[in-house]
Formats: sequence, C-alpha cells, structure tokens
Amino acid sequence: MTTYLKSSPAFDLKKTLRRQGHLFSPMRPWMNRVTRRTLRADAIAALTNAAIVMPQGVAFAMVAGLPPQYGLYTAMITAVVAGFWGSSMVMVSGPTTAISALLFATLSPVAAPESEVFLALALALTILIGLLQVAAGVARLGGLISFISHSVIVGFTAAAALLIACSQLGPALGVQVERGGSVVERLLQVVEHSDQINPTACVIAIASLFSIVLCQHLSRHIPAYLVALAVGGFAGQFFGAEDHGITMFSALPSVLPSFNVPAASIGQIVELIPGAIALAVVGLLEAISIGRAFATRREEKYDTNQEIVGQGLSNIFGGLLSCYAGSGSFTRSGLNAESGAQTPLSAIFAAVWLLLLLLLLAPLVVYIPVPAMAGIILYVAWRLIKFSEIAHILRSKRETTILLATFFVGIIIELEYSIVVGVVLSLVFFLYSSSHPFVGVGAPMLINGERRLRNAELNKLPQCPKISIRRVQGQIFFGSVDELESDFSKISNDHPNQTTVVLILQGIESIDLAGADFLNQQIQRAKRNGGKVFLVVLYPSLISALERFGTLATLGRENLFHSKRDAIAYAIGTVPSTLCASCKQRVFSECSAKAGASRGC
Repeated sequence: MTTYLKSSPAFDLKKTLRRQGHLFSPMRPWMNRVTRRTLRADAIAALTNAAIVMPQGVAFAMVAGLPPQYGLYTAMITAVVAGFWGSSMVMVSGPTTAISALLFATLSPVAAPESEVFLALALALTILIGLLQVAAGVARLGGLISFISHSVIVGFTAAAALLIACSQLGPALGVQVERGGSVVERLLQVVEHSDQINPTACVIAIASLFSIVLCQHLSRHIPAYLVALAVGGFAGQFFGAEDHGITMFSALPSVLPSFNVPAASIGQIVELIPGAIALAVVGLLEAISIGRAFATRREEKYDTNQEIVGQGLSNIFGGLLSCYAGSGSFTRSGLNAESGAQTPLSAIFAAVWLLLLLLLLAPLVVYIPVPAMAGIILYVAWRLIKFSEIAHILRSKRETTILLATFFVGIIIELEYSIVVGVVLSLVFFLYSSSHPFVGVGAPMLINGERRLRNAELNKLPQCPKISIRRVQGQIFFGSVDELESDFSKISNDHPNQTTVVLILQGIESIDLAGADFLNQQIQRAKRNGGKVFLVVLYPSLISALERFGTLATLGRENLFHSKRDAIAYAIGTVPSTLCASCKQRVFSECSAKAGASRGC
C-alpha cells in the first residue's frame, strides 16, 4: 500500500523569532475589533467593574498582609497590562483571594506583614513570578500548565478560604491576635482571647456581611462590596466605633502607584523561588481556566501561551509599580462579560474609572472600621469554596485523593506546599495512566445488519482461530512497554494458535525508541511462529517515527494500512486455505470466500 510521510521541517530562526516577537508586539489582534459601539460598551462595563474592585482590592491586600493601596495599585496596573497583552477578550486581571493568601503564606514566615522588608519582598516576589511566567510563555508551556488537575486548584482554594476566614475572625470579633499560623493555630488564638470579644465590632462585621449577601441576592450588577463598605462605615459612625476601641483604616498615602525597584538581596530572592513557582503556577491556572471558559462560551479564539506572556508582563510591570502578584479574576471577568464588554479595552477603562473613583472617595477610607472589611473578607472566603465542584470531584477516587491531599496539606502544613503536593500527585496519576494503556481484543459483531468490531471479551464474541485483532488505546513509550508486553503475552498464551496479528494503532500519534523496539519484537515473534503482524496507523507523525526507528523495514511496507477493513481483509487472505477448510467459526464476512465455507456456521 502507499504510505504518506511528512519530513521534519528545518529549523527556521527568522520564523521562530517572528513568532516569539508576536507575543510581545504592541499591535494586538483585538485592535481590529474596536469600533465606536464597542468603545461605548466597554466604557459602561468598566464603570461597574471599577465600583466592585475598589473595596475588593483593599480586602485582598489585607489578606496578603499588605497596606490597602497595594491592592488598588494591583487592580489598576495588572488589569491594563494583562488585558493588553493577554488573549482573552473579556477577562479582567488583578488581585485575587488565592494569590493573596498564598503570597501571605509565603512571606509571613520571613518578615512581619506590612513591614518594609515584607513590602520589598512582596514586590521582588511579584517580579520573579512574572519572569517565570514569561519564560513559560516563550517556551510554549501552555499545554503543560493547563494539564495540571483542576482538583489541585479546588483543594488549594478551599484551604486558602479556611485560612482567610480564620485570619479575619479576630478583626470581626474585635479581638487582637497574632497574625500567622495554621488554621488550627489561628482558631486556638481566637478561643484563647474570647473574653475580649467586642460586641460593637461584631455588629459592624455582621452588618457589612449581611449587606453584601443581600446585594448579591438582589442583583449581581449592584456594587455589593462598595455598598457593604458604606453600610459598615455608617454602622461604625452610628455605634461610635472609635469610642469602643475599634481600629479604623488609615488614610491612603497615595492613589497613584510609584516606580520602585525592590531592595532584595540575592539570598532573599533565592529563598523566594519555591514560593514564586507555586504562585506562578496558581496564577496561570486561574487565568487560563477563566480565559478559556469565556472564550468557549463566546466562541472566540484563545491562545494559552499569549495569555501566559500577558500575565507574566503584568506581574513584571506590576512589581516595579508597587503592585503585588495578580491573576485573572473570575468575579470581575464574569461581571465584565455580563455588563456587555467587547474588547480588552474594558479592562483598561476599568483602571481609569477606578483611579477617578479613588480620587473622589479616598478621603473617606478613614471612616471605615476594620471589622467592616473583615465581614466582607469572610464573605469572599465563603465564596471561594466551590461546593458544587467538590461534589463533582468526589465521584472520582483519583481526583478525590488529589483534592484531599492538597486541602489537608494546605490547612495543616503550609499553603504553598499544598500546590506542590497536588501537582506531584497529578503527575503521578498521569504517569500511572500513561504506563497502563488499554489493550483490547476485537471481533466482528452484527449491528443493524453490519459487522463492526467490538470487544470480544465483554461481548462474548467468537474469535478467528488464526487471527488476533488487537487495539491499543494509550501511549506506546518507555513507561508503558512492560505493561504492553504483559498484556500481549497473556493474549498470546490464551490463544496460542493466533499467529497472525492485526494491531490497530489509529489513535496513537507518536512513539519513542522503546515503543518501536516493542513493536519490532512483536513482529519478529510472529514471524518465528509462522505468522505476521499488520499495523493499522492513521497519523503521518507515527508513520514517520516507525520509518525512523526501523519498524517499517522489519514490518514490510505492504503490511502497513490506514483502514481496519483493508488490514483484516489482507490478513485473512494470507491465511492458508488448508487451515480455513476445517474452520467452523467464520467470524469475518471474507471467510465466505475461503475453502470449506459451506461447512461453516
């Protein structure tokens, strides 16, 4: 038969540089979609977005152990850069709960929150995260990043939610406790100081929490976080918060970010690398999952590697402009899409609107009691736990193991280690699955008047005494050859007279040297037993690999097919008529033309 082979293209340096340069080009594909209509829609959507992110940014900065203005800077700068260089049309980036919690968990053991050292390390860590993400985008690792099990993120965010909630119990109750520690340690600290609970603080926290829940129930278009802050502020004034010893927010030093190269030593940067890797992975998983979800929903193209570069650049620029690490925000992105956003200009406009709102409302920050923000953050923590996704994951033992391991490591040991454990477990399960491909033995079955191949064992179908039809589903590589050898040996021992093998590899695109050696051994073994092997291959890339590793030379090109039907018909023709004369199975339609057919069933 005629095969088709694709030669490997020669390395083209200019083409490679042009493709890499496109990732950083200031001329973005979405610019062609900007019209007067989209500008108006983006500006309106951005205003709603800005109203929500102002209190949200303050809350997330507190979770990260940073002054409030850092969350606001991140909400502006990160949104602009990631929106401009990203791939999603509606995703809005900025501070997120998961990133904020993980950043706090990474830095709190080495520096006091809100201290100068903590701030410098936060900015240095953000730049390091950005560099790692840009490198991943340039290396085209988008597919690898998105491979990590979703259960890792669900387990991590659930652990982060508990950590966030426990960190806000003290402020919500008006109790002064030390920051830091695991979930259990934080709870014990609150219990130990339970005699110091301030009823006024509780009322303020409950008022802000109730108002945000009510607003979200009425309409998602209501700026619930802003309303909750206002309610908390009025409650604080009404009950005389300061007179009852309740801490108020300090005035924002500036609403405009400033350029600043973080003063961190080489030793400190090296110490931050493990945390930076965890944060970079979490940030990319958040952004990619959100961007892909909206692209699918809106039937738009989505370039994962471009998104990775956009996120990386936003963190590099952000770290130099007083921002901490950010990622895609599902809340802001969902609201942006629902509000009618059309292009990434909506994210850029949101930053402009946020700056204007800050110039107007920044002086009012000093009237906000800390318990009011604690109530909002408690709501954020609750929303972070995806109960429906957890219920779905619990249906799979493998994904449940990943989820529980990630969760318990996050709440018992350290949050950043939970990501590592989850990723390692995901890889272990993937490698296990890859090293255990499915090998099925097929036989014809009459369906709607036509004979189709089905699993012979499951359907209890008779097989040809001389021909074994085998299908491999999975990968044929060094990690799976031992399992394949075991499966093939068992099939051969169960049916020793089936010396001819039709091996279906239609779903396999590539093979390595160890996999090719395995096929060579099967071909040679069949020849020694007086039979042959016929391969059914669909992808040119696999054919090229078989040519390169010498498998085609061992097999013989006449024994390579693209069609199961052709391969089976050819294989039947090679079985001597003398062997078919006494056969009573006659499982194939072609058997009717063989000797002794009138005696068959």
